[in-house]
Amino acid sequence: MAEKIFKEEEVLKEEEILEGEYKAIAGAQIDEEEELLDKENVVGVAIGHKIKEGKETGDPCITVLVSQKLDSALLKADDRVPKTVGKFKTDVFETGEIFAGNLIPEPVEELAEVDTQVHAEVDIEALRGRLRPAKGGFSVGNFRITAGTIATAVTDLGPFPGIPRRYYILSNNHVLANSNNAFIGDPILQPGRFDGGLNPRDRIARLSRFVPIRFMRPPLIPVNFVDAAIAEGQFSDLDREIYWIGYVKGVRTVRIGQIVQKTGRTTNYTTGRVTTINATINVNYGGGRVARFARQIITTNMSRGGDSGSLLCDMNENACGLLFAGSSRVTVHNNIFFVIRFLRIRIV
Repeated sequence: MAEKIFKEEEVLKEEEILEGEYKAIAGAQIDEEEELLDKENVVGVAIGHKIKEGKETGDPCITVLVSQKLDSALLKADDRVPKTVGKFKTDVFETGEIFAGNLIPEPVEELAEVDTQVHAEVDIEALRGRLRPAKGGFSVGNFRITAGTIATAVTDLGPFPGIPRRYYILSNNHVLANSNNAFIGDPILQPGRFDGGLNPRDRIARLSRFVPIRFMRPPLIPVNFVDAAIAEGQFSDLDREIYWIGYVKGVRTVRIGQIVQKTGRTTNYTTGRVTTINATINVNYGGGRVARFARQIITTNMSRGGDSGSLLCDMNENACGLLFAGSSRVTVHNNIFFVIRFLRIRIV
């Protein structure tokens, strides 16, 4: 069995982000998820609602996420998902394989023939022009990567009210810090390099801090909570407004079934529905690197390559999550409370 590696004091308690019956389900999930994740084809375990005949029943359950849904007759006995875990029902949901940024954030100098499909996916378009002050939703990236998305502008988590000393762009580690392969002070371009950004002409900020992504090295499997980073820029170059959404009004948890929204560099403004919460999921970063993330939010598909870093909001402009991964069926977001805690930032 894989060993979990994280500092307990860095992790929010379940009751801070879970309510009611979901707390009890989370306990059963924690007890059994390692065994479930060891099964063939399983990529994640989460809390969801039972689906029957294609419709959500509202009945809370443990949702097992699989890359491909197979007939039980084709699986070994040990790889079959049990009908129940503890006293809770299970459900199996096909997500496909989950990729960080839908494969976009590869270093530009390393893009080869194999990446032509990635380029075609990214080039759908849209918020990829140069903008000062830059708004959330627009193209951005470390000078060594292709392009991702600005979430919004933030400040340090200091006394409030007060006078902020520094101002930052919020996005993903793999967008601003090149999946750990960057140095503090690295130039951040807006637009990103894939969208024509050049250094120093389009430099908008410099990498300030990031939460390292800890990749699997079996038998040890570190647990991550965020793929997040910030870059310091000039106050006059940064705008807290998110294009087509507006200004963040607060920070909120999400509910299963809730409608949410985001604005991103590639697919522009999109809406989705929260399908599962408290997800533990394996995310492929390419090049043989896979990282396990816990306490994630999963929605219906509302992104494509280049949307990484988009801020997930509810329909009342409250921040809920930070988009960082997905497949053709789902999009995965860090819980915003963990982003704030780990990066020590203030969004509102």
